[in-house]
Amino acid sequence: MPTPIAGPTSHVYYSQRLRLHYVDWGNEGAPPLLLVHGGQDHCRNWDWVAQALRDEYHIIAPDLRGHGDSQWVIGSTYRMDDYVYDIAQLLHQKQLFPVRIVSHSLGGAIALRYSGLYPENVHRLVAIEGLGPSPKMVAERVKRSPQERIGGWIDTVRDLAGRLPRRYKNLDEACARMQDANPHLTPEQARHLTRHGTTQNEDGTYSWKFDNYVRVFSSDHFNVEEANELWGRIACPTLLFRGKESWASDPEADGRVQAFRNARVVNVDDAGHWVHHDQLDLFLEYVSEFLAD
Repeated sequence: MPTPIAGPTSHVYYSQRLRLHYVDWGNEGAPPLLLVHGGQDHCRNWDWVAQALRDEYHIIAPDLRGHGDSQWVIGSTYRMDDYVYDIAQLLHQKQLFPVRIVSHSLGGAIALRYSGLYPENVHRLVAIEGLGPSPKMVAERVKRSPQERIGGWIDTVRDLAGRLPRRYKNLDEACARMQDANPHLTPEQARHLTRHGTTQNEDGTYSWKFDNYVRVFSSDHFNVEEANELWGRIACPTLLFRGKESWASDPEADGRVQAFRNARVVNVDDAGHWVHHDQLDLFLEYVSEFLAD
């Protein structure tokens, strides 16, 4: 069972005029470790990982734009390059080099892209299901005409414009939704994630903190050639996690791991998309050894 959390301190930084939030777990003299969360999530989802590693590393965990306690974007949707810019700004402003990075899903895609752009800045890289759509999914998307692709994007954005954030009458109801999304979570995990992932409305109800517009995928095709080129530029050892119960395909079986210079794949039993929640002890065992090298 996860241990009680002794929390970090909250800070802000600015990127593209957005006020972005991050937490700092202290221990500034230690090697820096950046924890990057996934879509519709928040920085405090890493609390159990940070608690286990805080004595060895100076841990920074940001809320991505549109997530957690970071500001929402007005006038556009959320692009991958903007997310990467935000992380680049945080690391540059705080001079956290060379950095170790542990990341999940959308955060994994951001971390992989950053590490390919600035390979000299990253010492070790862990990505949980951060490779994006599988080759099969990419092939299916490529078949869509520009009208279907761009028109579908417009319809999605228009639908979201009329969508109000869901309101839960209490934290217990929001917790139930959290556990429905990931049945592996213990009640204690679900409540911790929900408490940090919701805000209380004026009428006493609760809503998730993330901006609904973060759900919008780009109307552009996933650029396989560009991704392979950037992954191939990553100079540091890389650990790619995948939960065997997840929708994500195996990077070894589908060949994507071959784009990397030095990457190892770990497929985890009894785990879905959130490997670091579903099999925390196993995840920490692998990651602790890997980051220490």
